[in-house]
Amino acid sequence: MTLRHLAIRLDTTVTPGSRTERLLHQFLPYVDRYFGPSQFGAALTEFLAFGFKQAYACVFGGLLLALILLTRFVYPEEAWVTRYDFLFLCAVVIQISMLAFKLESWDEAKVILIFHVVGTAMEVFKTHAGSWVYPENGFFRLGGVPLFSGFMYAAVGSYLARISRIFQFRYMHYPPLWTTWIFALAIYVNFFAHHFTVDIRLGLFGMLFVLFGRTWVHYSVYRYRHKMPLILGFFLVAVFIWIAENIGTFANAWQYPDQLDGWSLVSLHKLNAWVLLMIISFVLVTIINKPLPETDEIPAEPGTPVT
Repeated sequence: MTLRHLAIRLDTTVTPGSRTERLLHQFLPYVDRYFGPSQFGAALTEFLAFGFKQAYACVFGGLLLALILLTRFVYPEEAWVTRYDFLFLCAVVIQISMLAFKLESWDEAKVILIFHVVGTAMEVFKTHAGSWVYPENGFFRLGGVPLFSGFMYAAVGSYLARISRIFQFRYMHYPPLWTTWIFALAIYVNFFAHHFTVDIRLGLFGMLFVLFGRTWVHYSVYRYRHKMPLILGFFLVAVFIWIAENIGTFANAWQYPDQLDGWSLVSLHKLNAWVLLMIISFVLVTIINKPLPETDEIPAEPGTPVT
């Protein structure tokens, strides 16, 4: 079975309009010429394009995570700005730069801000409940929560907003929007309520499969339209967030109770929380990036004109 049988081929003879597509069309033809018209060469170009677009989509989170890790080892103790405050100021600069260089639209920034506030509110509650702690001091904080933490949620929102544009997401069997909004609200309420009442997390995962079990997301990489179950996409993104969380706790940005005596791997149990929390961000992003249905029409370009 060839790659053509696994995905729909796109027309790459049209000059691409997006920044990512222009970069890809400058460098990937060299791969084509080296390997020739082989199945391996076609698969390799798709793989490289996929990795490049993913990296480009998570530039906000990647920069913030790199700063968290770097300051863990090289930040001077005698600095007049604490490490947490430095991270907060850097995060503000990154966000402003994303808008200034048109890596995010203002509509996307508004939705990301909502998730930022939603995440910070949960951080204040969770740290008060002892779920995790921020061990260092800082001026820019709300209760026991340094304000840079909200930008970690903003980074997830930024990634989801940008990835849907860059890969030109379209859907089959997407549930009614109002059901997803109620679902996201139920998830958020449970993050608080389970400390006082019954944890309905298992029921929420059951509802996840009821709502999105039939949903497929279609996306453009370089030459081809691919598809995958949307739920699988949720879990794959959650895995990478869990990896980033391990890097963050290793860098001592925050600590879970079992890490107070020394760093250890974050429990895989946290994956289910990240899946649910990411769905909140995903649903918020649909406010400005409406889930459009996949049609039989192939886009004229391998990606939408994004900046």
